[in-house]
Amino acid sequence: MAENKEELQNTENREGQTTETTEEAAETRRNQYTELEKIDIFDNEFLPQIDSMYNFAYRLTFDEDDAKDLVQETYLKAFRFIDSFQRGTNAKAWLFRILKNSFINDFRKKSKEPSKVDYQEVETYYNSEDVDASITTDLRVEAVQDMIGDEVSNALNSLAVDFRTVIILCDLEGFTYEEMAKILDIPIGTVRSRLHRARNLLKEKLKSYAESMGYQD
Repeated sequence: MAENKEELQNTENREGQTTETTEEAAETRRNQYTELEKIDIFDNEFLPQIDSMYNFAYRLTFDEDDAKDLVQETYLKAFRFIDSFQRGTNAKAWLFRILKNSFINDFRKKSKEPSKVDYQEVETYYNSEDVDASITTDLRVEAVQDMIGDEVSNALNSLAVDFRTVIILCDLEGFTYEEMAKILDIPIGTVRSRLHRARNLLKEKLKSYAESMGYQD
């Protein structure tokens, strides 16, 4: 009898694992919004993010039409899968993740940029918890916040897309490491190392301009 009970429990566990394969699926079952609720979420939580969404899309594509298409596709997907969004949570981060995935899946294929950047060498060291935090200079203070112009924009745009993305998410959009990790589907340690490398690359590109503006290492 005990064996039968244990076998039944194991069967139920396997079925539970099959039906709950993703976090999104679980959220979908929890959030069965009415049509009016969906419209309210879309209008009041999603649409206010549209300017940031377009800016992010343009920084990724460098093309106005592609950026608009990417934002439109993102919002269509957002409404389609709105039941997987937990109302009252960070709508901006949720939308950015959809946009990032859409860019990788559809638009990045058309880009002339390298499909990937090899971070292995820098991440081997900078993923360590013992790294001195002072080495990752915050460009919101040193290079971005007070240096708005073509030089900064051109330098940022010249970075490989993966490096450019972490700068945008952290130093321009203000996402936390935890939020960035979710948006990019990478560990927090990888976020830290990638951001450190991206800031150093941008800092180097801006070095001569920064010195002319009175900034020093």
